[in-house]
Amino acid sequence: MKKYTYTEKKDTRSGFGAGLAELADKNPDVVALCADLIGSLKMEKFIEKAPERFFQIGIAEANMIGIAAGLAIEGKIPFTGTFANFSTGRVYDQIRQSVAYSDKNVKICASHAGLTLGEDGATHQILEDIGLMKMLPGMTVINTCDYNQTKAATIAIADYEGPVYLRFGRPVMPVFTDENQTFEIGKAWMVNEGKDVTIIATGHLVWEAIKAGEILEEQGVDAEIINIHTIKPLDAEAILKSVKKTGCVVTAEEHNRLGGLGDSVAQLLITKYLAPQEYVAVNDSFGESGTPDQLMEKYGLTANDIVEAVKKVMKRK
Repeated sequence: MKKYTYTEKKDTRSGFGAGLAELADKNPDVVALCADLIGSLKMEKFIEKAPERFFQIGIAEANMIGIAAGLAIEGKIPFTGTFANFSTGRVYDQIRQSVAYSDKNVKICASHAGLTLGEDGATHQILEDIGLMKMLPGMTVINTCDYNQTKAATIAIADYEGPVYLRFGRPVMPVFTDENQTFEIGKAWMVNEGKDVTIIATGHLVWEAIKAGEILEEQGVDAEIINIHTIKPLDAEAILKSVKKTGCVVTAEEHNRLGGLGDSVAQLLITKYLAPQEYVAVNDSFGESGTPDQLMEKYGLTANDIVEAVKKVMKRK
């Protein structure tokens, strides 16, 4: 098992803020819009560098998407920022009609996704957003795992032509990916090569998958771990190559088990290569108020839950 260590923890939303600030210097066409959550989205540095390219829309998320679409028509590269719940569910009609249908070059950047939003509770902990966004034709869906990867993804999507949904979170997480990485949209990252089982994880669950891999190694199980940061387009080649080698797969995500990464992998396997699969995900329910650690434990999203899923799926080979 390849060893991953870290010296600090940072929230992935700060990675977005750092990437956006860098874009203020790199790309004069990048503009930023926020729905009254500048601090939460870490947009302060962008505003300091390019105040004339920032638009505070207020608590009017639908209007924000419409304005972003208009700016894209004029050749700008708009980055919208608010909580994931408000970035998707609240404005789905506007995204579908004004962005996805006409293939607008809008980057929908969403913080506080999943259960780890924590104490704000179920009304803010959207667990359906990946499903909502990946079903839109032409929409690229990205869910990053740490500060460095989020920063790199933020910078990369500015050069990508087309609508993007970039999902990140609130809690501090280990920073374990390369500080100077090149982010490749649609290209899976091989975290650890193994032969007994494939663990495919996304977002905050990548670190849990790494911890699970260490536990499994002690038990004699050689796990292959893949970070699928781009859920759409899915890196089918990397997934199929791994599963054909190991013969079984566990998917892990901080999202409803319906409509997320697990379902994308299952759809691929049912059409290309049949293999047993187990899900580590929220089991078709809303969340609740609690600390991130409490919620990850209660809803079965920890390293130990991945280990148990691995044991179960390996028996099905």
